[in-house]
Amino acid sequence: MSPDRAVLERAIERGEREGGSVEFKERLNRELHLVDGRRESLAAQLRHRVLSGDGEATYVVGVTDDGGLAGISPDEFSETMDVLSLLAEEASAHIDEVQTWGIEPSGDADTGLVGVATISEGAILDTDDSHIVVGTAGHVDHGKSTLVGSLVTGQADDGEGGTRSYLDVQPHEVERGLSADLSYGVYGFDEEGPVRMDNPNRKTDRARIVEESERLVSFVDTVGHEPWLRTTIRGLVGQKLDYGLLTVAADDGPTKTTREHLGVLLATELPTMVAITKADIVSDERLAEVEREVERMLRDVDRSPLRVERHGIDAAITEISETVVPVVTTSAVTKHGIDTLDELFERLPKTAGEDGDFRMYIDRTYSVTGVGAVASGTIMSGTVEAGDELLLGPMGDGSFREVEVRSIEMHYHRVDEAKAGRIVGIALKGVEEREIERGMALLPRESNPDPIREFSAEVMVLNHPTSIDDGYEPVVHVETISEAAVFHPDGGTLLPGDTGTARIRFKFRPYLIEEGQRFVFREGRSKGVGTVTDVKPEQ
Repeated sequence: MSPDRAVLERAIERGEREGGSVEFKERLNRELHLVDGRRESLAAQLRHRVLSGDGEATYVVGVTDDGGLAGISPDEFSETMDVLSLLAEEASAHIDEVQTWGIEPSGDADTGLVGVATISEGAILDTDDSHIVVGTAGHVDHGKSTLVGSLVTGQADDGEGGTRSYLDVQPHEVERGLSADLSYGVYGFDEEGPVRMDNPNRKTDRARIVEESERLVSFVDTVGHEPWLRTTIRGLVGQKLDYGLLTVAADDGPTKTTREHLGVLLATELPTMVAITKADIVSDERLAEVEREVERMLRDVDRSPLRVERHGIDAAITEISETVVPVVTTSAVTKHGIDTLDELFERLPKTAGEDGDFRMYIDRTYSVTGVGAVASGTIMSGTVEAGDELLLGPMGDGSFREVEVRSIEMHYHRVDEAKAGRIVGIALKGVEEREIERGMALLPRESNPDPIREFSAEVMVLNHPTSIDDGYEPVVHVETISEAAVFHPDGGTLLPGDTGTARIRFKFRPYLIEEGQRFVFREGRSKGVGTVTDVKPEQ
């Protein structure tokens, strides 16, 4: 990050003036500050700062006791944040936000880092059912992002898709009104109801949602435009989703793209609901017609539609499954149906939790000043903590790199640990950002991973213009992996609608593949689904 220098100056002025809730530290290190007596003393000091600030304290790092700018190296800064995180945990608090920037060298001194860490009282989200992840899908301009924008803000849309701007992350997406990559949204619930964003474009507001909510709902918003089908599949297959949300615009009704996205959702056995959007711009007759079209579309793929307005929210929560699909009519402009979706998301149980060792497939990478390489993705199983020693890979040659967890963030909120189902960014020590690629995995250091170049699978061809023959080369999407592969069907040929077995070989490099993983394969608009059955097929 590159925060305004005024942030630091205000923190220093406040510390010099008030003292109580502001602490200056040049650096902290494990060997000196985490020994028993010292650790207890510093944790008590941190607790005092938090209480003095009515539940919030500010730690200014990289400065002398009197507020002079010293600056510390990136490694020293990272270790300081690790130690501060452990002290906060011991004091029943957590780091909310860290802002860092470099200071100009003075004389012979090297450029160093200075930072401001905001620490708040209380821990967050320590129950297994406190966080669900929802993946959205649907045709372009059918209101996915607009609906999610209205949910996370509670604001009515302006009729021009204004609330969708809170989710699109690239300037050209806002300008064109089309999403071109995955985007994310979050809101939550406490005892009084929904906890929504005041300004979703402000990172601190997202962090506030995580801090204040007893239950979180994260959205992985996919792409509706047909040329980005690959990105949509990545969002639906590569995340540890609990539910799918398919949008169908009341003016257009179900389209070919709608059916393709529904096919991907159902092929991954994801419990799914349908939101009919834009109910405010059509007549009652047209709305009823689209509702019937949606019901026919679901029955055509052997799914049972359940109209929530007719059968009630209790029935939807009880019956939603791989075969029963709740249907809700909505309008982001009038906010019709928003309360219904709120109650569904507040009460739906988590489905994607998974026990076992920690495992996360990497979806995105970036670099943060003072922190270094960050790998982002959804935790597939287990728990990860700051300080954990992990393996990263496989690299192109099949090897794995030893790395260490510097810190963990969830929706810009720094946490000390994260569990299966959480969407997180993990700062890694021991690797540069350019060396990390989408499709790699993070695993415990003690694991013994065996990278796979070839595997056997049970596959189903959903649609294809001709037959799938030996040597067919589609793109395979498994977890966050998107890689060209060569198919060798048993018997030599598979026709549309066929189910059979095939030996599949990645064309360029090995990946971490496990038996039971489901995947989607595609070539242009044709596609199929499969399940890994053997990671060591006979040659």
